[in-house]
Amino acid sequence: MAKATAKGAQGPDEVVRAALALAARLGWRHVTLADIAAESKTGLAELYDRYRSKDAILAAFTRAINAQVLAGTEPPAEEESVKDRLFDALMRRFDALKPYREGLAAVLNARAGGPVSMACMGARMANAMAWTLESVGVSADGVPGGLKAKGLLAVYATTLRVWLRDDTEDLARTMAELDKRLGRAERLANTVFRTRRPPPVGEPPPRPDAPPA
Repeated sequence: MAKATAKGAQGPDEVVRAALALAARLGWRHVTLADIAAESKTGLAELYDRYRSKDAILAAFTRAINAQVLAGTEPPAEEESVKDRLFDALMRRFDALKPYREGLAAVLNARAGGPVSMACMGARMANAMAWTLESVGVSADGVPGGLKAKGLLAVYATTLRVWLRDDTEDLARTMAELDKRLGRAERLANTVFRTRRPPPVGEPPPRPDAPPA
């Protein structure tokens, strides 16, 4: 099971929590900014100053969850594989999301029909996965790092669908799905990012047209 999130890590603020609670009760499409202001006991002017839109509130939710997950990061142990470290990091994410599961499900259901908003969410989550990679000691820089982040996002998105329906006390179904998906991703990464072993010192590299050994 994932390690506990670090004590003192800041979670979503009262506005974000109110928005997710309303989404669970009313459905995200039916929630207005005025509803969120009233639910969070925040004046409209203050809400406008802090968040200009419902999408901005969702972006703040993602940032808060990212910070909460990263706060629980510990230095990678040498005996731990990258797969094990990613498993722990993503399970910490699911643990952090658990209090907002119903609201998040409502948001995802509402956003399914909106390509622009879904693209924005995809970009935010790809960034979150890049930070997840960095937290376990894997570089997310450049084109290779971007491909790894997108691959991890695919793993996360698929597991998220299972997590949303997982009613087991210990999230056994989620853990099983995540372990399976990470295993497949690991095998694919080993194939895609495998590099040819350099020739021994003093031996010239093979010609491009040379037959394989």
